[in-house]
Amino acid sequence: MNDRTHALSTPHAPAVKKKANSRGFSLAKLLLEGRAFFALLLIIVVFSFLSPNYFESANFLTMASHVAIFGLPAIGMLLVILNGGIDLSVGSTLGLTGVFAGFLMQGVNLQAFGVILYFPVWAVVILTLTLGAIVGLINGVLIAIFRVPAFVATLGSLYVARGIALLMTNGLTYNKLSGEAALGNTGFDWLGFNRIFTIPIGVLTLLVIALACGFLLSRTAFGRWLYASGGNERAADLSGVPVKKVKIAVYVLSGVCAAIAGLVLSSQLTSAGPTAGTTYELTAIAAVVIGGAALTGGRGNVRGTLLGAFVIGFLSDGLVIIGVSAYWQTVFTGAVIVLAVLLNTLQYGRRSK
Repeated sequence: MNDRTHALSTPHAPAVKKKANSRGFSLAKLLLEGRAFFALLLIIVVFSFLSPNYFESANFLTMASHVAIFGLPAIGMLLVILNGGIDLSVGSTLGLTGVFAGFLMQGVNLQAFGVILYFPVWAVVILTLTLGAIVGLINGVLIAIFRVPAFVATLGSLYVARGIALLMTNGLTYNKLSGEAALGNTGFDWLGFNRIFTIPIGVLTLLVIALACGFLLSRTAFGRWLYASGGNERAADLSGVPVKKVKIAVYVLSGVCAAIAGLVLSSQLTSAGPTAGTTYELTAIAAVVIGGAALTGGRGNVRGTLLGAFVIGFLSDGLVIIGVSAYWQTVFTGAVIVLAVLLNTLQYGRRSK
């Protein structure tokens, strides 16, 4: 009887073990896929303990304003990476468009006609966004039509855009871009300093762009085409997806996002310098990777990228608040990026097996 009971109970042991393993795997999967959220939560808790003023509402909004500057290029970078590409020119595009906005705000001197042409702020914004779109269009055409590798094409654009910004300013900075100092133009500082319901305009701009891109990716045919072409470009092409048009479009959108960031940054500083946005392309890539997107394309979302941007921004500002050296800040940020890439490898490597 005991043997029979043992025989009947034995088959159930593997099932219990399998169930326990399944629970462990589910927890590990939850932590892995939600790593950006948990990392942000950990950063907030740790720095709130180290500095009581860290998470006060005023400081939080200030940090969020900083996040908006590189969160905007990060969203554009996400679209490019989802397509299986890379855009190394976003930092230089940010700098160029900021300088271009400053150039227009100072007034364009038409010496041949003896007049200075002034632009209203709304015209400055439209023309600046157009310039960002043109830079992205050039990248997209080089990559999609002429088949120049994305790394090479956007690296070239990085240098060209930065060089043009330096030539436009002769290495100097356009200062005092708001109020009477801007030669009659007023309102340019609206993006940088105004608030709606205590929330800075730059932060609201980031949220609006994030919602728009989230809708684009999840609710439109373009979003389906983007994921399909990023996952397997050859298969997407054979399925009727306009692969080249999608590729050009994502680079145009990336350029526009960088231009918006350039406007917000110049407005916050009320000045525009040719070196603005240096290394922001790396920060944008880091935010996308921390947010869980696959660098090989086809996997990722706006929510994760937004969280990744907040992770980097809150970590950097937290280190500043507690007085950590700028050199160590670079070390910590680099370590976070390496860890994020490692976790991405574990996550997507496991799925591919």
